[in-house]
Amino acid sequence: MALLEVRDLEIGISADGGLLPVVQGVSFSVEESETLGIVGESGCGKSVTALAIMGLLEGSVLRVTGGSIRFDGLDLPSLAPAERRAIMGNRMAMIFQEPMTSLNPVYRVGHQIVEALRQHRTLHLKQARDRAVELLDLVRIPDPAERVDSYPHQMSGGQRQRVMIAMALACDPKLLIADEPTTALDVTVQKDILDLMIDLQTRTGAAIVLISHDLGVIARTCHKVAVMYRGAIVESATTNDLFANMSHPYTRGLFGSIPPVDRDVEWLGAITGRVPTIGEALTGCPFHPRCTLARDLCKSRAPAPEAVAAAHFVRCHFPQGVPT
Repeated sequence: MALLEVRDLEIGISADGGLLPVVQGVSFSVEESETLGIVGESGCGKSVTALAIMGLLEGSVLRVTGGSIRFDGLDLPSLAPAERRAIMGNRMAMIFQEPMTSLNPVYRVGHQIVEALRQHRTLHLKQARDRAVELLDLVRIPDPAERVDSYPHQMSGGQRQRVMIAMALACDPKLLIADEPTTALDVTVQKDILDLMIDLQTRTGAAIVLISHDLGVIARTCHKVAVMYRGAIVESATTNDLFANMSHPYTRGLFGSIPPVDRDVEWLGAITGRVPTIGEALTGCPFHPRCTLARDLCKSRAPAPEAVAAAHFVRCHFPQGVPT
């Protein structure tokens, strides 16, 4: 049984007295010690899916309207709020995208790590503080015994992200969700953070769901990949298979947008158009207005998932190209 299993997840947003679909029929699973990468443009539903798994949609205009989320044998949406809170930050944890807005600016970073520890562990204040220093050392922050008393604004972007990772790892979670953990960092710091996450996964055996725009990051760190577009997974496969055989035009478009490192180019590749908005009515395949392969079939009927290889699924009428 998979550690995390999401099946036919539906998420809606309240608008004009009704619900508009944000995430539609998303399914994936993650085994222990495995890393799943979720990629796609902004607005495709990646972060909303992660927040739903963590139970962080409560009190917002978003809510789960269908499907199931099972973690370690538990049906998460069916749990009482107190039971869900006992899991969040404990057996499953999340690294948020922007640490400067996720860390409380008026509390020292050590205090914030201690708070997470004492919420889920029976520890005296000194024990929790000593553990906070150990965690800062684990994520390679220099002079952890001194930096434990620093405020977030006294630390660099890379150090703040390491603090977020330390908080997420405080209670030795079985599942770690990382939402764009390297977006705001320069290239060298990005590499350090990714190396750190890989090293910590090796040590702890935690499963990771990594959300990223960067296909290079996905290729380097993930075992499996799910490509999202307008709230649905349009292609999923093992990382090696996806990169060797990109079958959806959207996936190929994302890959084609990466600037080559072996030659100069005058124009970078780009996917024309934009992601349709939530309330925008659209029939057929949601990608057809931007797809160079679109035909009448694509405009009238939405494609169902099709297996193009073992464990490689794609939602496209023409995964192998338009027949001549």
